[in-house]
Amino acid sequence: MTLNIDQLKKKIIYRSNYRGTKEMDKLLGAFTKKYIERLDVKDLNDLEELLNIDDTNLYNFYNGMDCEIKFKDNHINTLFREFKYNDD
Repeated sequence: MTLNIDQLKKKIIYRSNYRGTKEMDKLLGAFTKKYIERLDVKDLNDLEELLNIDDTNLYNFYNGMDCEIKFKDNHINTLFREFKYNDD
């Protein structure tokens, strides 16, 4: 069974807001909220893949620190790396 776009978006939004650590919930929730409606199917799949990565590696990647895993060179990872989180 394949998910339609709306189901995939809902799944991504939920997973980006309920990660396990409050900091990553806020960061990924804000990132997803900003970009979700502008993403095509490939980008949505790449975002879902990004959400499968553990919080420590995501935090390190976002902050330009060493990671235990290799991140793919794609549009979503570039957007995430360049995203400026604002806690307002």
